[in-house]
Amino acid sequence: MSSNEEAQIAQRRANLEAIMALGYAPYPNRCATTHSVTALVDAHGQSEAAALESSRVDTVVAGRIISIRNFGKASFFVLSDGRSRIQVYVRQDSLPERDYAMSRLLDFGDQIGVSGRLFRTKTNELSVWATSLQFLAKCFIPLPEKWHGLQDIEIRYRQRYLDLAVNPDVRRVFEIRSRTVTAVREFLTSHGFLEVETPMMQPIAGGALARPFVTHHNALDMKLFLRIAPELYLKRLTVGGIERVFEINRNFRNEGVSTQHNPEFTMLEFYWAYVDYQELMRFTEQLLSFVARAAVGAEVVPFGEHQIDLQAPFRRLSLRHAAAEEASRRLGVEVTVEELRSLDSARAIARKLDIDVQPGVGAGKVATAIFEALWEEQLIQPTFIYDFPTEVSPLSKQRPDDPDTVERFELYIGGFEVANAFSELNDPVEQRRRFEEQLADRARGDDEAHAMDEDYVRALEYGMPPAGGEGIGIDRLVMILSNSPSIRDVILFPLMRPRE
Repeated sequence: MSSNEEAQIAQRRANLEAIMALGYAPYPNRCATTHSVTALVDAHGQSEAAALESSRVDTVVAGRIISIRNFGKASFFVLSDGRSRIQVYVRQDSLPERDYAMSRLLDFGDQIGVSGRLFRTKTNELSVWATSLQFLAKCFIPLPEKWHGLQDIEIRYRQRYLDLAVNPDVRRVFEIRSRTVTAVREFLTSHGFLEVETPMMQPIAGGALARPFVTHHNALDMKLFLRIAPELYLKRLTVGGIERVFEINRNFRNEGVSTQHNPEFTMLEFYWAYVDYQELMRFTEQLLSFVARAAVGAEVVPFGEHQIDLQAPFRRLSLRHAAAEEASRRLGVEVTVEELRSLDSARAIARKLDIDVQPGVGAGKVATAIFEALWEEQLIQPTFIYDFPTEVSPLSKQRPDDPDTVERFELYIGGFEVANAFSELNDPVEQRRRFEEQLADRARGDDEAHAMDEDYVRALEYGMPPAGGEGIGIDRLVMILSNSPSIRDVILFPLMRPRE
């Protein structure tokens, strides 16, 4: 902290002492407002001076002071409620003596209440002519300089309250997020889906291939995992007869942090009996178009240098065909889908493309790695990548005509994955075999391989109907809709490394 900032803090504390000496409570319990700043601006922002004078709009409004201009015995404050701003006109001859004395002790950032009437100044600025003031809270630490706002990214994420106070556009992002979640719920419930909640602490980290966070339950003396996905619990509900079910909640994955990854993130997962992945593609197009209109009022949204078109239909690409096509273009020789199905030839193609592949993996993982390396950043407009290798999809149903391929798709927008879906595997014998393959991968050192879940296999033995299931990353979807380049921009309190 600089000596200048220390001096400002000392002066602000002295100002609070002086305000208290005038008889004001330093932290009053309430302020009986009649309007918010936003409500006043929305209702009267277009009203002319004569109309305001004739109708006389009296108000009690509260907010944070974000600007102070003093002119002798008069002052102008700008008051903000985080969304809108309104000017307050303070005159010595219009206020009780004590209120005027208090007004001279107010600082940039303080919280106050104002009683008065609306009018327009000679410069036509909508303002409140103050007739009384209420002190609400002192801002001791000076806010960032008003013309430049808060630019330091790390401080913005660590002190989101400060970011919201001085950067008005930040609130817009989280309003979009709120409308996005509301619209998702509205769309799914209108299509007959039931919203549920499933365990966040699970004895088996299942439903995805990811490294979990581990915790311990003292009373039960058992190791538990923060869930990496709610999938296996939601599919148990389809066994129980809930044909359309969804959940919006947190997942936790003990993995890397990037502009697209946060250890704690919000997912939508839904399951729909009697449909397959093709039906889910059509449903997803409808869902995202609806959500975009509800959240931002348009189906074409800016994202970086691009205009993302969320109107159906979205492009569709088969994973192996897309990987072979792009590998052929880059290598200048024909690469076939059949070569990507063979481990030796797939590894050779990856080497030629300088793509690292983990030892011990099969051809399916190699083909997927080639696709991800060559295609992901190109997939700006909404694109369904479908028909994945069985090896990378232990919970998906195989195609009847191709056991090495599952009925699965991922939706890419803006160069990253936003959704993942498949026709659900409901054969308990095949599911057990897949889990056993994953156990073998775990024994070879794959920390993200799926664990065996005996109870889930048992649930399938009671008969699960054919179904389609899908997960959509809420954070990533909000990134697209709010034109935010980092996932931390759309999470109010992202996890940060502790400061020393």
